[in-house]
Amino acid sequence: MGKKILPGHGSGGKLMNEMIDSVIRARFGNESVQLDDSAILSVGGAKIAFTTDTFTITPIFFPGGDIGTLAVNGTVNDLAVMGATPLFLSCALVLEEGLEFEDLERVLDSMKSEADRAGVAIVTGDTKVVPNGKADRIFINTSGIGLIEGLAQRREIEPGDAIIVSGTIGDHGMSIMALRNSLSFSRGLSSDCAPLNRMIRAVTDQFPKSVKFMRDPTRGGVASVLNEIVKGRQISARLIEANLPVREEVRGVCGILGIDPLYAANEGKVVIIARKTDAEEIIKVLKKTPEGRDAAVIGEINREFPGKAYIETTVGGRRILPLLTEEQLPRIC
Repeated sequence: MGKKILPGHGSGGKLMNEMIDSVIRARFGNESVQLDDSAILSVGGAKIAFTTDTFTITPIFFPGGDIGTLAVNGTVNDLAVMGATPLFLSCALVLEEGLEFEDLERVLDSMKSEADRAGVAIVTGDTKVVPNGKADRIFINTSGIGLIEGLAQRREIEPGDAIIVSGTIGDHGMSIMALRNSLSFSRGLSSDCAPLNRMIRAVTDQFPKSVKFMRDPTRGGVASVLNEIVKGRQISARLIEANLPVREEVRGVCGILGIDPLYAANEGKVVIIARKTDAEEIIKVLKKTPEGRDAAVIGEINREFPGKAYIETTVGGRRILPLLTEEQLPRIC
């Protein structure tokens, strides 16, 4: 019997990366499949970013948002971290027979509200209905186009560069897990789902040459993003545990479920690699925005363990942060 798809093949970790390389890129061609938040394309005299994402989460409504807010903000943020101005989105719906119109309308209202908040237009789409039991109420795919007016935010990362996160980590993943497990003590916990394009633009307008890399740490969290940055390179990512911004409610849920917040999903945060000399000024800019008020410098790039991400713990130890093989948090976004 042949190999079969496992949940981990969609987790953003080792299994998914192996499948992309050996199954998908092998057929589509290495040049045509760009493994980044968005593909950068030239159309006429313009440079655009183009991205697509599919959203499947249970439950579809949660504190701080729903599958509709995820579908808009996830795609907007994938454009924004490339230095693009998000402009247009598509919306493709897969609806399960029996879904109540009230719930569909609520999701669509959320999508419209978030699109307006981000300053983008939903301009095209598609709808399919599958029999009862063949989906989980609703799946949404959104694709997005953004205009790049300067340089894409991808520059050579060097030892000494600062690692910045725009706010508290793990909020989205742990709010979903707390809801699933009926953890009453975390009642104040909410998803961080938000469009980040205006916050990111505030930083890149003031520090166009200092910012070298940005990514929103969704599936797999901050640790997975840092592993992708240093993989196969002569640099490493050093985090300082004492500097990590983590809500106490998130720590509590992580402790009960045995999950490291560095691997928990975020839907309203960005990891930024920038020149160390500008890091504190970038933090000041971030803190002036609603989405970046808890921003912090959490580490630096060095050469100590090439190709690895690691953390210096509060008790003085060091711990490697590996790229996960399996999915810790299924159906999270």
